[in-house]
Amino acid sequence: MPDNKPDIRSHRLGKGEIADNFGDLHPPLSRSEALIEADRCYFCYDAPCTIACPTGIDIPGFIQKIRSDNIRGSAHTILRENIMGGMCARVCPTEVLCEEACVRNSHEEKPVRIGLLQRYATDPIFTEGSALFARAATTGKRIAVVGGGPAGLSCAHRLAMLGHDVVVYHRDRKPGGLNEYGIAAYKVIDDFAQKEVDYILSIGGIELRGGAVMGVDFSLQQLRDAYDAVFIGIGLGSVNALGLPGEEMTGVESAIDYIATLRQSGDLGELPVGRRVVVIGGGMTAIDIAVQSKRLGAENVDLVYRRGPEQMGASRYEQELAQTNGVNIRRWAKPGGLLGDSHVTGVEFERTELDDEGRLRATGDRFTLAADTVFKAIGQAMDADVFGEGAEHLQLKNGRILVDSAQKTSLDDVWAGGDCVLGGDDLTVTAVQHGKLAAVDIDKRLRTN
Repeated sequence: MPDNKPDIRSHRLGKGEIADNFGDLHPPLSRSEALIEADRCYFCYDAPCTIACPTGIDIPGFIQKIRSDNIRGSAHTILRENIMGGMCARVCPTEVLCEEACVRNSHEEKPVRIGLLQRYATDPIFTEGSALFARAATTGKRIAVVGGGPAGLSCAHRLAMLGHDVVVYHRDRKPGGLNEYGIAAYKVIDDFAQKEVDYILSIGGIELRGGAVMGVDFSLQQLRDAYDAVFIGIGLGSVNALGLPGEEMTGVESAIDYIATLRQSGDLGELPVGRRVVVIGGGMTAIDIAVQSKRLGAENVDLVYRRGPEQMGASRYEQELAQTNGVNIRRWAKPGGLLGDSHVTGVEFERTELDDEGRLRATGDRFTLAADTVFKAIGQAMDADVFGEGAEHLQLKNGRILVDSAQKTSLDDVWAGGDCVLGGDDLTVTAVQHGKLAAVDIDKRLRTN
């Protein structure tokens, strides 16, 4: 049985080791490395990598420009389709998108390193602040964007580019959403998320209103009355509960909240971390909190998921990243109980399997893992009550907003995108595409009307 003496403290590792652990996960390519990598591209007709990219970046096109040392032109090719191409170069699961589709991806060869080439092209633009886009003549139309994450900022930038005035309402102290608060620190270093936000805002015509929460400071109807159109990109604000007795005990934490604290910390060594950490979940958040706990100095980190590796939300690459960082991934088990009195001391799990019809069932075989900290990473949900008055005809399904192919909702003047819509997949690149599509449709309808 686990003991009842929690071991949670800061400074488990020295400053040098912490700095190494939270350095750049994938260091940028040098010029010679980039030219060699670009030369590996076959520049396919109807390139499968471009088809696999949710934002439709002309990948052979931007790689060809790298070959000719036209870095500014390469960046323009990327950012005109994905204004967050710099962030996506760091966090996009290229291993299951463009790089998986690369024709060089085989048993004999590795795919072209598209993500690193994309970073090579875009980083100088954010560093230098080069203006690649300009606002069109003003239209006199005003659009409200709710949410300062990838979907909202992508929508705002495209609308501003098309000549509209945009007001972005966001709840956090800084804009950026999950790019700022929810991504592992070793994937995004040197305050890059805010550099990208600053670049997006530099086009002009975008006003930020921070600390503004829908359902508290305003309703959807108030925005509809005050603006020509509304875009909703609020993400998923509520963390799913385990539904187990004792969940309120000290030491049972939200992975999302801890990652946000970590991302905003000026001294990672100051963050308290348990000696024994248990993470419950199988998605990217679960991987991120598990790896970061290990890199902060946790002695033992167990990540437990109720199904197999193919069903995990995290890609194979991310699963392997966790394992190579010393995380123990235990599959086919679900939490059955939390142990402890005022502070959690462990978690009891029950092994699972699939029945003959492919449904998950418990086997009755139980085991216990000791824990000083238990992180919940079993997904998030949207609180539909935040919309308030005027949302009676906003159609939802499975707790998400229903939209058409242009991201328009059931309301004539409201569009939505990102994780809050049905079909959202928790990817920055998908949210960016939603925002872009919505902006184009908003512009079309406003001009038509």
